[in-house]
Amino acid sequence: MATKLLIKNIKTLVQVREELTEKVCGKDMAVLPCIDNAWLAIDNGLIADYGSMDDFPGITDWKGLEVIDAADRIVLPCYVDSHTHIVYAGNREGEFVDRINGLSYEEIANRGGGINNSAQLLRNTSEDDLFEQSLIRFNEIIKLGTGALEIKSGYGLNVDAELKILRVIKRLKELNIIPVKATFLGAHAIPPEFKGNKEGYIDLIINDMLPAIAKEQLADYIDVFCENGYFSADDTERILMAGKKHGLIPKVHAEQLSHSNGIQTSVKCGAISVDHLEYCNDADIEALLKSKTMPTILPGAVFFLSLPYPPVRKMIDAGLPVAFASDYNPGSSPSGNMSFMMSLGCIQYKLTPEEVINASTINSAYAMDMSSKVGSITRGKLANIILTKKINSYGFIPYSFSNNHIESVIINGLVF
Repeated sequence: MATKLLIKNIKTLVQVREELTEKVCGKDMAVLPCIDNAWLAIDNGLIADYGSMDDFPGITDWKGLEVIDAADRIVLPCYVDSHTHIVYAGNREGEFVDRINGLSYEEIANRGGGINNSAQLLRNTSEDDLFEQSLIRFNEIIKLGTGALEIKSGYGLNVDAELKILRVIKRLKELNIIPVKATFLGAHAIPPEFKGNKEGYIDLIINDMLPAIAKEQLADYIDVFCENGYFSADDTERILMAGKKHGLIPKVHAEQLSHSNGIQTSVKCGAISVDHLEYCNDADIEALLKSKTMPTILPGAVFFLSLPYPPVRKMIDAGLPVAFASDYNPGSSPSGNMSFMMSLGCIQYKLTPEEVINASTINSAYAMDMSSKVGSITRGKLANIILTKKINSYGFIPYSFSNNHIESVIINGLVF
């Protein structure tokens, strides 16, 4: 199979950045560098070169060169999904009907549903079965344009089950298809066996789970669901700092269902990202402006749970960067379609197509420390790219919501 690929006559080559860019902030999020009538050369899985067809140098010396004529098609970097929970067992379809009938997320959880429902299913599922179920979702989202992925644990809530999830994530990572980062989210909920004994469960996370995870080197990040009825800001800080002692970088679920000071705690603990943010306030925005923490919005969960819209427009206008991720999970966002997340960003949050593409590529790459490898068309980065069908412009992707505009996904220079 050819390791050298030339894509020519590209209608628009999107997100072209000559220099390595960590993230884009504020007004810069409305700027999306592109080349019209372009070509893109890929060598050995990496972006080798690109430019305008008007200045096409010709690459006749490449042996085994494969050529794709992309006339009337757009090429853009694959999406980077920096917040998912795709390793889970079964589904929570019954809770979907409960919500239709008027029950809230909290009411469903109090009836034994929610995260603990997923945990019970997962504990009764073998590692191999869990891997096979998760692999289906993994392949699905790649075909929908995701070219780098973060996956969390958190549906085990005991030592053995949390390790099981992280081992499955490691198996997905070792397929070497797309970059995968693993996050330990033992502090996702209080399991039934620790009802009324949150301190005992936190001790289990710190004294048993973390050392076992560190011994097998199963995680890159540590995360906490900082929320009323789950883990307080003080709990969150304690767990994150314990994780840091084992070399894990903090991430945080914050301000989703109420304001719980999760953003302030994230900044204090040096989190790489803080995610959800429906109840983010002005003081939180000020704290984020003074930090290196990436605010990450999860439009799918807001849509599925009918939550208040996070103040994304206010964040960007204040000068912040913003990332988008899918939050793909069985209870509150059962979709990993990043194109749809961008549509929601435009329709519900009043962001421009340029802003949502930056949020779903370069900024989401920052949120999982992958800016040097993915998220833009830059020489030397992984050749993980999307070739669209014949469309008018990149703005058509979020405009024509829920339709699949992808003709092919190229991963490491090969059509997936």
